[in-house]
Amino acid sequence: MAKIYMTCGRLCSGKSTYARLLRDKLHGVILSVDELMIDILGKDCGEMHDEYVKRTELFLYKKSSEIVSQGIDVILDLGFWTREKRDHARKYFSSLGIGYEFHYIDISDEEWKKRIENRNSLVSAGVSSDYYIDTGLMEKFLSVFEKPSCDETDLIKIFAESSASESKSDK
Repeated sequence: MAKIYMTCGRLCSGKSTYARLLRDKLHGVILSVDELMIDILGKDCGEMHDEYVKRTELFLYKKSSEIVSQGIDVILDLGFWTREKRDHARKYFSSLGIGYEFHYIDISDEEWKKRIENRNSLVSAGVSSDYYIDTGLMEKFLSVFEKPSCDETDLIKIFAESSASESKSDK
């Protein structure tokens, strides 16, 4: 039976890369808030950015439930930065009888900073269409992100510079 796989983690932690690996393994579909926002609205939404993210997430929730009802796994690449957002997702999919898993992508602070520098250099060079992560965005993220507790995740994927490991939570 198809289900929803939700990637949770800091921005620039490898969620989208992991989502692509999961998509290929499961033959599923990725629904990404960043991809949709950038492709349709561009990167400069100004003060409306957070509102557009909310609207896009609502759309992706509806689409993901439609796709799963057709027997196809969905990987939601939304970040799920707060417990409130993760709780909302649990309630939403549970109310529809849809199975789900949260996969938390963990990364060291040192590796995170390297990845942000790398991403920013690719964006500046015009090689990547990702968002540029300036100091303001980093500070906003750090003030919002709530690391999930073990009881919130089904799989924890730990990325290091040269290796990756997985562990199941006690759930």
